Amino acid sequence: MVELADLSFGWILVVIGALFLVIEASSPGFFIAVPGTVMIILGVLLLLGVDIFSGPVGLVIGVVAAVAVSMITIWLYRRINPGETTPTTISRDTLVGMEGQVIKKVIPGSLSGKVLIAGQEWSARSASGEIPPGVAVRVTSSKGVHVVVEEVK
Repeated sequence: MVELADLSFGWILVVIGALFLVIEASSPGFFIAVPGTVMIILGVLLLLGVDIFSGPVGLVIGVVAAVAVSMITIWLYRRINPGETTPTTISRDTLVGMEGQVIKKVIPGSLSGKVLIAGQEWSARSASGEIPPGVAVRVTSSKGVHVVVEEVK
């Protein structure tokens, strides 16, 4: 027989599990998605009259349900959020030969020029002559914290 305390505890588990899922949805990180889902399922089992706290049958049903729901949640989470790829590290030395675009006029004797290469902004000077914004350039070398570029023809 299902007691009123079991029904109340079932609702508490469902509500806390739902709150965990809302928190997970607002700040993804896979920290509380599995416990939230397991709490909801165990709460629903209690509400359906399965006594998961006393007796071997209820305990087995609770454990099997918790494990199954955990595995399904992990599988679904991986399908929804495949994870981030490892960011590519770009140093000035790996830029030689890469092409980009001038975003601020590049001058031979000045580091005030800016170029966008591989999605990153770099201080630049030209090998020879001024290069206006919007022009495609290629990195010929790197010096200190800037790159030397030439216009792509």
